[in-house]
Amino acid sequence: MNTSGNKLAALLLLSTALSLPGVALAQDEQVPPADDDQSQDGTQDPEEEEFQDPDISIPGGAIIVTGRINRDPTRGSSQVVSVLSTEEIARTGEGDIAGALGRVTGLSVQGQGFVFVRGLGDRYSLALLNGLPLPSPQPLSRVVPLDIFPTSVVASSLVQKTYSANFPGEFGGGVINLTTRAVPDESFLTIGGGISGDTETTFHNGLSYYGSDFDWFGFDDGTRDAPPALQTYFNSGLRMSDIPLDASQNFNDAPVTQADIAQQLGDPNLILLQRLGDVPANWSASLSAGTSVDVFADGQLGIVFTGSISNKWRTRDITSQSILADFSLDSDFNDVVTDNRILANAMLGIGLEVGDHRFRFTNLFIRDTLKQARLSQGEDFQDDDSIQQQQTAWYERQLIDSQLVAELEFGDLSVDLRGGYARTDREAPYEYTFTYVRDNSAGEFGDRFINVLDRQTGDAAVVFSDLQEELWSGGVDVSYPVFDSFVLTAGYAYTDTERLSERREFLFNAPTSFPDGVGALRPDLLLGDAIIEFYDIGLIESTQSDPAFAAGLEVQAGYGKINWEPVLGLSIDAGVRYEDATQTVNPVQVFDIAGGSSASTLLENSYWLPAATITWEPVEDLQLRANASRTIARPQFRELIFQTYYDPETNRQFNGNPLLIDSELTNYEVRAEYYINGTDRFSVAGFYKDIENPIEAFSSFSDNAQLTSFANAPSATLYGVEADLAYTIDLMDFGGILESKELGIFANYTWTQSEISVEPGDTTQLFPGGDTAASNLFVDGVPLTGQSDHLANVQLSLQDIDQLQQFTLLVNYASERVTSRGTAGLPDIVEDPGLTVDFVYRQGLDLFGSEAELKLEARNIFGRGNEEFQTNGVDRFEINTYDVGTSLSASLSITF
Repeated sequence: MNTSGNKLAALLLLSTALSLPGVALAQDEQVPPADDDQSQDGTQDPEEEEFQDPDISIPGGAIIVTGRINRDPTRGSSQVVSVLSTEEIARTGEGDIAGALGRVTGLSVQGQGFVFVRGLGDRYSLALLNGLPLPSPQPLSRVVPLDIFPTSVVASSLVQKTYSANFPGEFGGGVINLTTRAVPDESFLTIGGGISGDTETTFHNGLSYYGSDFDWFGFDDGTRDAPPALQTYFNSGLRMSDIPLDASQNFNDAPVTQADIAQQLGDPNLILLQRLGDVPANWSASLSAGTSVDVFADGQLGIVFTGSISNKWRTRDITSQSILADFSLDSDFNDVVTDNRILANAMLGIGLEVGDHRFRFTNLFIRDTLKQARLSQGEDFQDDDSIQQQQTAWYERQLIDSQLVAELEFGDLSVDLRGGYARTDREAPYEYTFTYVRDNSAGEFGDRFINVLDRQTGDAAVVFSDLQEELWSGGVDVSYPVFDSFVLTAGYAYTDTERLSERREFLFNAPTSFPDGVGALRPDLLLGDAIIEFYDIGLIESTQSDPAFAAGLEVQAGYGKINWEPVLGLSIDAGVRYEDATQTVNPVQVFDIAGGSSASTLLENSYWLPAATITWEPVEDLQLRANASRTIARPQFRELIFQTYYDPETNRQFNGNPLLIDSELTNYEVRAEYYINGTDRFSVAGFYKDIENPIEAFSSFSDNAQLTSFANAPSATLYGVEADLAYTIDLMDFGGILESKELGIFANYTWTQSEISVEPGDTTQLFPGGDTAASNLFVDGVPLTGQSDHLANVQLSLQDIDQLQQFTLLVNYASERVTSRGTAGLPDIVEDPGLTVDFVYRQGLDLFGSEAELKLEARNIFGRGNEEFQTNGVDRFEINTYDVGTSLSASLSITF
């Protein structure tokens, strides 16, 4: 730890020694004096009086264009940005930031909190916290799933869709920067709680298993620790094939036997699937507190703490089918899955403002635990067998992040210093799978499901996986106004990410003499000590060829940019970023004798990434923008690691491809923005992206299971149009109960088209074979994965201007999008999100002399389900399709 601490300290000391200027686009002396914000009669301009600056912390500091009077960041920024303030986040009624961002133009939320920008996958999106990168606890994602961030810890959320050189080069679709709360305006203590449920899960039948005593809290009590015999095996450096079956054998001086390990892996509390007669309602609790005190002559010190916990249930009744190369049905399964998700988080923020200097020390803890129980039954049409499979699993994901940000002003000179350390952990101990087979024959057990542990007529497997990722980051941004309306900016950034991923799968192996009648026992009895010992059941480690991988990504970057307003109403923001990166993935030797794996990756690349945005205001209230840039997208670690990973959300397996390479993007955008009055506005934009070597997911089916991997397509283009409207109507003239009301209309629409280009002779790289014809995986002209042609959001918000009272109707629509490429001539796998309608009611109350807020929510009112399928235009087969219920919730918070 001392070495790591010295590394960060050295970074910060190095950054302070740099003399190039950084990114603050608005200096104190460049902000118009107070008189300019007043009308001729000396009163404050109402537009300025109503607007409150959202707290935004990004690389380089302020985002306001030099010389602009208007302080609205959406209008005043030199780039295309959307900013959700605390008030705007609250209007959506969403409990997490992913849900709130799903209402922003061109953004969509997929899976468990992954925010996509303009239909591009999460690899093309960049997530920052206070301007610093975050590691992800999710193996399949480069960025953190944003549904783990409660809205209570976020002061603002900025989405920038045009690239500028002060941001990292992995900027394909946009950047999402979350700024945490720092110095509160006044002391407060808020306590809240809520309950919720949905029509498909709450008080209906579900599945679970006992687990441990503390499961409800999201922590294990030690039950899921590796048992002693298994830990001894891990420490021995031997392979399972080197371990004797039982004590009667003696070779290799093995400290443990297979029987010892197998007997300790049969804990009934982790195996025995149970039916829940009534799945309980969801609940949540939260506490936020903050205060500030005056320090020094002109300083203010603030402390903010937030903490919350939620316990939610979800049951899915999934139709899961697989098809053959001739588009005939291979298997047809019904999966009942119950998830119990416990999310706990805490944040401690310390903010200091001294004169024009601001310091922000943020410490964040998030723990996201999923307890899953699954029961599947279906038909294997190739063997005419019936299959019954059960799975129990426990997934712990944890993020710890500590950051220090200093935004300093020395007269004309602005200096931003940032440093941070973050660590994520994901542990998935005891992922059990039991498969029973009924052969439907006339034999003695032809009508019974049996499991003889031979991987032909049934199997049993248990998986232990562990992932740890550490991220050190640091940087400096310096800015200086060389002359009026010309600000020179430069900076340096360093990130060092290291990941260790280990997955060990063990198959229980019975001899051919294992009786069919014993195979009819339920799973916990099938792995009973007596059965294992009497029938000589051993273990096979299926992952011993590549059980663990170490991955790393080191990036050093420097940039320079200018912000210049040569004439009033015309500004130029232009710069270039240089990034040098080394990305590696290598097998880790866990056995005494190395396995000789070749599943390694070494990518060493340097890039010059230019970006320029011109903003022109030809007439008052009309702004025109044009942007051009080059950016990159690197392969994610999970996409490179040649190691099988099971995703509990989609019920499919993934395997990486060590031969992936970087994608390079060329981006163009033009935009017109018309500001009606205050914050009312209408904008329309067109964008175009050319992508070299985009990384795409493709799927194949084997043994009734879907396996997804990744490959570089030759090239792709993406283009589209988006429109955004924000308009408020004062209802005072209607009188009566509407006299103090206003109606807010917020609507946006994005139309996007994309095409993959595959020409004869194009190749791609697949491990371990190498060169593969690109046409084997990709069809010329098909869209990129994750891209919807149409995205639309509408918010109608009726609110009282004298008190907290708000009625909000939210409508969201996303058209079909590809989730994975089909192979061997099969159609792509497609998801159809469709139309969802939500309603949120917020009401301020006076309880016990304190302010309180009551919130009632109805989500997915019309019960739009999840549809994921393959179709050839005539026949359709369901890959991951299930009903999604209407969710009802009520919460109450009190602020003292």
